[in-house]
Amino acid sequence: MTDFATLLRPDRGGPARLLHLVDSGLLPEWLKNQAGQRRALIEAARFEGKAGQHLVIPGPTPAADFDVLVGVAKLGALTPWCLAAAAERLPEGTYRLAGDMLPGTAALGWLLAHHRLTAYKSKPDAPTGPRVLLSPEPARVDEMVRLAEATALVRDLVDTPAADLGPAELERAVRDWAKAAGAEVEVTKGDALEQGYPMIHAVGAAALPARAPRLIEARWGDPSHPKLAIVGKGVVFDTGGLDLKPATGMRLMKKDMGGAAHALALARLIVAERWPVRLHLLIPAVENAVSGGAFRPGDILSSRHGLTVEIDNTDAEGRLILADALTRAGEEGAATIVDFATLTGAARVALGPDLPATFSNDEALAADLLAAGTDVADPVWRLPLWDGYDDMLKSDLADLSNSADSPFAGTITAALFLRRFVPEGVAWAHLDTFAWRPAPRPGRPKGGEALGLRAVHAALQRRYVSR
Repeated sequence: MTDFATLLRPDRGGPARLLHLVDSGLLPEWLKNQAGQRRALIEAARFEGKAGQHLVIPGPTPAADFDVLVGVAKLGALTPWCLAAAAERLPEGTYRLAGDMLPGTAALGWLLAHHRLTAYKSKPDAPTGPRVLLSPEPARVDEMVRLAEATALVRDLVDTPAADLGPAELERAVRDWAKAAGAEVEVTKGDALEQGYPMIHAVGAAALPARAPRLIEARWGDPSHPKLAIVGKGVVFDTGGLDLKPATGMRLMKKDMGGAAHALALARLIVAERWPVRLHLLIPAVENAVSGGAFRPGDILSSRHGLTVEIDNTDAEGRLILADALTRAGEEGAATIVDFATLTGAARVALGPDLPATFSNDEALAADLLAAGTDVADPVWRLPLWDGYDDMLKSDLADLSNSADSPFAGTITAALFLRRFVPEGVAWAHLDTFAWRPAPRPGRPKGGEALGLRAVHAALQRRYVSR
């Protein structure tokens, strides 16, 4: 992974080129104070101060070879991505913001502009030298590095082809982190999985024996502290099962473990920041494959909870494995449960790729998530747990069906299904995230993406640390 710690350093007064941040409204006033040569060059370049623009300009003295003029959307409200375009294109060197400007979360985009997954290129692009940003906020340097590492982890895991990231490799990723973090790992598979977590086993049975399903759990922290469970959907590849997806729908299904990637990244942040919680990470890891061992439409599955589930659609498998994992989280007395999942196409139809559909049974937790998403520029959008749609999950033969009997409200009915497996009185939030960026933006290449990760991190941090 990119060594982000070398790209953002505390400013100790060493030499650095200046980044002058302006917006289109303030640019004319800024130009009035510039020497004639600099002003003429800027005007000739037709620099307008728009977000994403930058322009290399002569330094104010012969000893300063050049400065950089950077356009931002609004000077008083820097976003995490306002420096990313410049960071992607500037020459190697060391930079600092001019005047008394603080980078804040803009340092995150600066860092992530340097990161790409290149392991699969036979001839990777020639590496460019590092662009180092000096920050006058030493207390925030480590914070931004941690967030960049967590985001890059999600991106890299989601971008890795399914042939190289199966249930065993997800387990290895958790074990590698846990060993360094001092967390305990427990993995359930084989007969124990079939008996104890029958829906996780059923979804992954078609991939046996080579890619055996499993429930991966990690625990960290003082058992006397508040219990926080983080659950992530780990479907390493989703064919749709016997309700087979078309080729276009299957193409990106290596990303169906995006929820697990978010959950692991959040766990890493929590442990790195030493929160006063008892953390329980749960990742049900399966491949939804096609074989003689595949579960079928019309099958009735038992669950760890005890409810029986009739299978209406084998492509609604994510909620099945999450249900067993949510039940397990509740058994250990979690006070708060948050799950991440690339769960429904309906969420993308409703909200597009950028906004995770967010559900919660707790008004305070929901409010915290929405506020935090706005504050850290990682927006989420709340949808209702509408009780009136519960009847869509009725089954004539079992306690409920895994898929609604209507094409309407697919995101909501999926969340209502999950709610059946959350214990009463436990604050729970469910994020139906895309985990993918379909088109590149500065600092955010096309491919795997962390969407909702920073929002949940900030909300839970306020709940368990800041308060």
